[in-house]
Amino acid sequence: MPEAGWFGSSEGPQGAEAEASSRRNLARRRNGEVPSWELPASCCCCEADINCFAATDGKLLSSDVTHYVIPDWKVVQDYLEILEFPELKGIIFMQTACQAVQHQRGRRQYNKLRNLLKDARHDCILFANEFQQCCYLPREGGESMEKWQTRSIYNAAVWYYHHCQDRMPIVMVTEDEEAIQQYGSETEGVFVISFKNYLDNFWPDLKAAHELCDSILQSRRERENESQESHGKEYPEHLPLEVLEAGIKSGRYIQGILNVNKHRAQIEAFVRLQGASSKDSDLVSDILIHGMKARNRSIHGDVVVVELLPKNEWKGRTVALCENDCDDKASGESPSEPMPTGRVVGILQKNWRDYVVTFPSKEEVQSQGKNAQKILVTPWDYRIPKIRISTQQAETLQDFRVVVRIDSWESTSVYPNGHFVRVLGRIGDLEGEIATILVENSISVIPFSEAQMCEMPVNTQENPWKVSPEEEQKRKDLRKSHLVFSIDPKGCEDVDDTLSVRTLNNGNLELGVHIADVTHFVAPNSYIDIEARTRATTYYLADRRYDMLPSVLSADLCSLLGGVDRYAVSIMWELDKASYEIKKVWYGRTIIRSAYKLFYEAAQELLDGNLSVVDDIPEFKDLDEKSRQAKLEELVWAIGKLTDIARHVRAKRDGCGALELEGVEVRVQLDDKKNIHDLIPKQPLEVHETVAECMILANHWVAKKIWESFPHQALLRQHPPPHQEFFSELRECAKAKGFFIDTRSNKTLADSLDNANDPHDPIVNRLLRSMATQAMSNALYFSTGSCAEEEFHHYGESYHIPVCGCNFVLVILKEFLFILIFCFLFEGLALDKYTHFTSPIRRYSDIVVHRLLMAAISKDKKMEIKGNLFSNKDLEELCRHINNRNRAAQHSQKQSTELFQCMYFKDKDPATEERCISDGVIYSIRTNGVLLFIPRFGIKGAAYLKNKDGLVISCGPDSCSEWKPGSLQRFQNKITSTTTDGESVTFHLFDHVTVRISIQASRCHSDTIRLEIISNKPYKIPNTELIHQSSPLLKSELVKEVTKSVEEAQLAQEVKVNIIQEEYQEYCQTKGTSLYTLLEEIRDLALLDVSNNYGI
Repeated sequence: MPEAGWFGSSEGPQGAEAEASSRRNLARRRNGEVPSWELPASCCCCEADINCFAATDGKLLSSDVTHYVIPDWKVVQDYLEILEFPELKGIIFMQTACQAVQHQRGRRQYNKLRNLLKDARHDCILFANEFQQCCYLPREGGESMEKWQTRSIYNAAVWYYHHCQDRMPIVMVTEDEEAIQQYGSETEGVFVISFKNYLDNFWPDLKAAHELCDSILQSRRERENESQESHGKEYPEHLPLEVLEAGIKSGRYIQGILNVNKHRAQIEAFVRLQGASSKDSDLVSDILIHGMKARNRSIHGDVVVVELLPKNEWKGRTVALCENDCDDKASGESPSEPMPTGRVVGILQKNWRDYVVTFPSKEEVQSQGKNAQKILVTPWDYRIPKIRISTQQAETLQDFRVVVRIDSWESTSVYPNGHFVRVLGRIGDLEGEIATILVENSISVIPFSEAQMCEMPVNTQENPWKVSPEEEQKRKDLRKSHLVFSIDPKGCEDVDDTLSVRTLNNGNLELGVHIADVTHFVAPNSYIDIEARTRATTYYLADRRYDMLPSVLSADLCSLLGGVDRYAVSIMWELDKASYEIKKVWYGRTIIRSAYKLFYEAAQELLDGNLSVVDDIPEFKDLDEKSRQAKLEELVWAIGKLTDIARHVRAKRDGCGALELEGVEVRVQLDDKKNIHDLIPKQPLEVHETVAECMILANHWVAKKIWESFPHQALLRQHPPPHQEFFSELRECAKAKGFFIDTRSNKTLADSLDNANDPHDPIVNRLLRSMATQAMSNALYFSTGSCAEEEFHHYGESYHIPVCGCNFVLVILKEFLFILIFCFLFEGLALDKYTHFTSPIRRYSDIVVHRLLMAAISKDKKMEIKGNLFSNKDLEELCRHINNRNRAAQHSQKQSTELFQCMYFKDKDPATEERCISDGVIYSIRTNGVLLFIPRFGIKGAAYLKNKDGLVISCGPDSCSEWKPGSLQRFQNKITSTTTDGESVTFHLFDHVTVRISIQASRCHSDTIRLEIISNKPYKIPNTELIHQSSPLLKSELVKEVTKSVEEAQLAQEVKVNIIQEEYQEYCQTKGTSLYTLLEEIRDLALLDVSNNYGI
């Protein structure tokens, strides 16, 4: 069930519970139990009031406003998106109104309000009126909850006016006409008016707010009219909350999260068990919700309550391929085995958000009549039903992507009702499509505020940053005692980790990992900390990134560059000189000065004994021969010793069952201007694994340390074992080639995959490893107080290798991963405890871990722990938020990759363009087609063997395909197409075929890639294409070509590019060619799975 609320109560039914929570709040206030952030808010007129000032962490309302605005509970619920306008200042949100949002609108709306109040960019504060004795009003007998809430807010507004010494007028905005009549002239200086009247009189020129207000009002009027006119019900009513809760406890009902199948959005959804239901239920699979009636107005992502149907009514999921744009009618194909099937009887938590939609075409609008105001718009996300909005701008907006919000979904309505919010951009325009991806993943890219930037340190030529004397006293100074150096991709400037190794006086070795000390510059609960916590991660798209922290930290003071002093958090192990076993470990804050900034290739050359590469290392250029030779020997020894240690650490993990699943080896080829030109296949470098093992070791030991110090409130990373049923297809595919895959543990799986090699076709092993990857569960952050220690085990981890552009400085996802540069690696770490510590620049989880480590060190020294650590409950909530943001980052990255992939192929003629023809490998059989992997482009997708007209594929003597009448017969490892005239062709698992790649355009949704088998023989590469086909086409090429086309189109329209660049500078974001995201496409087989665009 939902956790305790931010405003001092828990989510639940309105009415008596809400009033009871208010009484509890007053009791807490009297007993002195109120948290500081729940005390009365602060305004410019009461600066002398210490309690008021401390209550909001020093946040004051602006002194240049002419009045304060206090919205009634209904206004906060219905017009929150208008109250978010930065132009509206001096807003005071009453706790009573906030609790009404919490109880009646669900967590998403509630969190939006929380974030608004925390955001330094918005001039608004919370006034906890129910903790103020003079403001609290008990509910009178017979008084409705709504009237009591409005009366309480008005009473608090009057108190606040007097508290400000009658110097600042108060405007209370409400939708209650009786309240306007009753209170409008009751207190001089306190004005009570409608919200519409407020906008008309105080903000007549704020056009966007007026349009949004009209849209909301129109939507509300339509709902009211529909409620009065409708008598029949389209859906059954949801059960009351108390009935749902009792049913869940008794086991009659099951709680879970609704997940709609986007390929069959009208008929197929699944509920994944959640909470007590997942532990107490005997079910081993998800629950199928078949049809919109059974879904009962729930929307993808909602937390729902389900009642199981009798077993004789259970259905199976469809196994045939299905295109996204089909009408979801039954295809006539037999479904799979019946599975638990149910119907939704209630919704515990709605997951409504902003939705990007497309208006109907001109012809569709005209068919509805000239005066039609109710328009059905189609969401970009297939999983969301059409939304009905009221507007007269349908024809004007039909060529644009538009944001709407859902207001309600009554039982009498086939579709949910919503309202127009704003326009994003034209359909097909690059910036508009990128904005669509951001909105769909709830990613905000607003600029860092002035208040946040004011917290940042200064490092300019006029005022360079220096190590402070105070920090020199507190930290261990390694600048003269340790040889510290970094090993990164060529051209990288964002260096968040360095290494050191040396021999101690007793003959043992000391290994050191030194991570940028971000938490020194980011104080807990500061403006920048709150912003970083909200973002949770840096977002990487195909052609740009949006940073979690300002560049003065991420690219400067927290980048451990060579030859400059930097603060670090270090872990140093004393190792036995012979066995490399760990004798002791030291954690602490340090000052370092990196001696060398090496790139991987140079480090590998030194490791291999090729000393000529020293000419490419800048730090050696100005040294005399004697010093040069001495320092070179010292560096070569250090790299060699690090590699020996890494081999030992890796061997130890391998013995425990470490699992490696897939990787691609490439190197970057640059042009004369040092832009990315191509990636060439290359053997992996051992130095990648050397750095990776050091990072893994650091993350593991930090995890152990913070758990030992704070066993119930440490942030760790958990990778649960996958469900065995997810491996069924992997086992069947391997069996087709005579291999046996043992999935009982990560050790047996690793051994099985190592043995599953076809000497005649290396693609087979790559495909099997890819399928194993897809069967894995996602790793998640968790609070150690929320589960038992035996659940901590880290089964596997997904690694992304950091890549750096030459013109665009970037080190990304540098967690311990350097096994293969520019690759995707999935590996079972075989470690009992694990966390993320090594990338605090781009992950908020690492910032939390750094603070926990510092607190653990203070605890060991019996010193006072500075700053409040998260409780288990708060940390659990934070972990959910970070996990959610990580998923959003992954989805947005994948969607932007697909966008560029489609834009790359869109202007190419599949019939004549040589690059649209490629070799494909069959890796799965369906009833009406096959799934293919295209090694050339790293694409996975579906190819139909039976088209919409019922014709089947036929291959003549020349092996070229054509469509003819006939039938398909599917077997376990093959599928046969037989025409009516007796011709037949059989496709087996792992067969190579020739494939044509084209684009399936969509007006309302994203474009998708279509694969078509044009020959049942492998593709023969023409000599002219041999060089190009020898290596994968990567996003470096795609992004470069697509961006060039977009820029040319912009220039043709006289759009100045420098305006766009200035805009990104203003937003304090980074834009450019991120090599990491460009190369994300070559995560071998997992990169662009267009099979998701089909019913797979």
